[in-house]
Amino acid sequence: MGVARYRRVLLKLGGEALAGPQGFGIDPGRATQVALKIQQVKDLDVQVAIVLGAGNIWRGQTGLAHGMDRATADQMGMLATVINALALADALERIGISTRVQTAIEMRAISEPYIRLRAIRHLEKGRVVILGAGTGNPYFTTDTAAALRAMEIDAELLIKATKVDGVYAEDPMVNPQARRFDHLTYIDALNMRIGVIDSTAITLCMDNHLPIVVLDLWQPEALLKAVLGEPTGTIISH
Repeated sequence: MGVARYRRVLLKLGGEALAGPQGFGIDPGRATQVALKIQQVKDLDVQVAIVLGAGNIWRGQTGLAHGMDRATADQMGMLATVINALALADALERIGISTRVQTAIEMRAISEPYIRLRAIRHLEKGRVVILGAGTGNPYFTTDTAAALRAMEIDAELLIKATKVDGVYAEDPMVNPQARRFDHLTYIDALNMRIGVIDSTAITLCMDNHLPIVVLDLWQPEALLKAVLGEPTGTIISH
């Protein structure tokens, strides 16, 4: 199968990864499919931390469109990520992978509070650490939370797993002939204002020299190729 290039990675998943064909809610079967993909990476002896979005349950923009307070809408989104974290943890545990859910907002009855050194220790023991509730603060996306946590736990790669196989010059759903990039510098990605990952997350990665790979989670072996260091999706780096 090969030797992993990266010892520790942070995987950023959108909440839609856990949704069924309808695009919302949580499909336990879909969660199991995601868990099996993570298992393939774990089999390479790679340490995996995960940050999940919550688009399958709640989108803050929906609330804002109806006049909701931004902080309240974001707090609801943070809580929704914890629901997704618990669902994915359950799917991983059911296939024999030990997990720990840690959250930026304390809810001790269902998860550990996020403590950097404890998260690292869990990773060293071979557990998958799922980091919920974003940064714990409104006005920050889960992309930014993923970049921040990746720095804190000394991850060597941030993987943004989506349903698109990389970064395109235009929306490939609108223009099937749109150019796909194999590599972008951080500055190029910022100047292009790419929509697949927010600018705060890119800037944080740029300042700390952390490469980002944007890939299609559902493309066969895309996740494996990323941790093996093989070409897949779009890499954003210096």
